[in-house]
Amino acid sequence: MPTSCTPAVERIARVLAGRHLSLNGEGQDPHASSAVDAAWRDHVEDAYAILHTLREPDAQMAEAGDVAVWRNMIGAVLASRPTA
Repeated sequence: MPTSCTPAVERIARVLAGRHLSLNGEGQDPHASSAVDAAWRDHVEDAYAILHTLREPDAQMAEAGDVAVWRNMIGAVLASRPTA
């Protein structure tokens, strides 16, 4: 199974930053990649909040796969969250 080299929290944070900055989202920048590189860390807390919400799969997700595996995978990310 392919896996990403970029941590899930960073990927989510980059998507959130891109939505705010890019013309493809809600922003004005048609070439936002540099701005996203600079701003994604500002969205890390939102990324953790999203993962916290997703820790319990919905019915459709549970039908598609192993709920325990899902919880363990999301839990692993949340457990590795740095403390302030």
